[in-house]
Amino acid sequence: MAAEVATEAATNWAKAGRHAGLAGAAIGVVAAGAAAGVAIERMTVGRGMRRRARLALDAAGPYGTLRGTSGAAIAEDGTELYYEVDEPGDPATGGRPATNGSNGKNGKGGKDAKHGRSTKPARGKEARAAQEAQGGLRKRLTAALGRRSATPTVVFSHGYCLSQDSWHFQRAALRGTVRTVHWDQRSHGRSARGHGQIDGTEEVTIDLLGRDLKAVLDAAVPEGPIVLVGHSMGGMTVMALADQFPEYVAERVIGVALIGTSAGRLSEVSYGLPSMGMKAFHRLAPGVLRALGWQHEIVERGRRATADLFAGLIKRYSFGSPEQVDPGIARFGERLIEATPIDVVAEFFPAFAVHDKTEALVAYDAVPALVLAGENDLITPADHSRTIAEVLPDAELVCVAGAGHLVMLERPELVNEHLVSLVERATETARSSRHARA
Repeated sequence: MAAEVATEAATNWAKAGRHAGLAGAAIGVVAAGAAAGVAIERMTVGRGMRRRARLALDAAGPYGTLRGTSGAAIAEDGTELYYEVDEPGDPATGGRPATNGSNGKNGKGGKDAKHGRSTKPARGKEARAAQEAQGGLRKRLTAALGRRSATPTVVFSHGYCLSQDSWHFQRAALRGTVRTVHWDQRSHGRSARGHGQIDGTEEVTIDLLGRDLKAVLDAAVPEGPIVLVGHSMGGMTVMALADQFPEYVAERVIGVALIGTSAGRLSEVSYGLPSMGMKAFHRLAPGVLRALGWQHEIVERGRRATADLFAGLIKRYSFGSPEQVDPGIARFGERLIEATPIDVVAEFFPAFAVHDKTEALVAYDAVPALVLAGENDLITPADHSRTIAEVLPDAELVCVAGAGHLVMLERPELVNEHLVSLVERATETARSSRHARA
């Protein structure tokens, strides 16, 4: 029965992709294999109930509602790159709970976006524990930073098919204590569609994203020390920055966090598929996505029609223990990925197969580094993080048992703890270095 449900869902997707050519059927076959793992869930809850549940979660969930002072950097091809800054001590961004997305208020039985935890009485102990943990991290960070003017700006780069809002819990943890910058990669989130991609003059490359990051840094952090944090494609972007601007990195960057990312060999990733499925995926996916991108309006309707299949796939590939993830967080992950148009997915995908920045990593060998991954990550397997740690032998390597690709959403308290420790180490190392030169 489970196989029948999976096949039906895959058939729906294949029909949606039929207008993009026979390649759509190939993606349906791959989807069938992946959907088998989530078919039981599809059988036990009615479609209408699942749709109502998604709407309820969308209305009640506070995730991704934190906002800062907005700005825009202009990339080399004229693309406008959106970013937001949270200043330390700013009451507008430092410590005030974000409004609930449904009614603009944090009402009774609502949620506190500052801590990402329910305020319902039944979960009062959990909420208080989260608040105490946040408070402890803030005190630690405040003590480490002191009152000196040369404190770092922490710059967050998000991953493929996500946006700056994927850092919700990390933003909440650092908010009001240290200066942070969150930006949307080109064609993602609130940033504009890539001009070079619209007019067909330039393909997306990881190097291009590295130059985009440099434009954001020039606009949002014109001076002072920087701690770079990158997840997945964002980590690759951070590597590309070092590859193209090593002198800048040596002068300005005092710490780096590479989370759920890879320095190369992504064409060898199995995505949890059997050998034949993996080979078929790597061979067919670029052409399939390109064909679907040409018919993006039809395909987007197909994605909406097969939302249940996509919800299951997103949970499987985003979280290491999807059955243990809060439904609101799981739905938040779905919304982030659903917001990325299929033609953008198609534009970026080929860049990963040729990504290789292993040699560029040495630029970060002189600064405190954190390399963190979920052990159950199917997108950028933990072994890729271990490879990075071999190049950066002094880095703190953390492989989180049971966690998947969106580890910063799945295990936010642990990720926050290690990020705060990194900022502490980076600040202390930078100050010691300045004193030694004085």
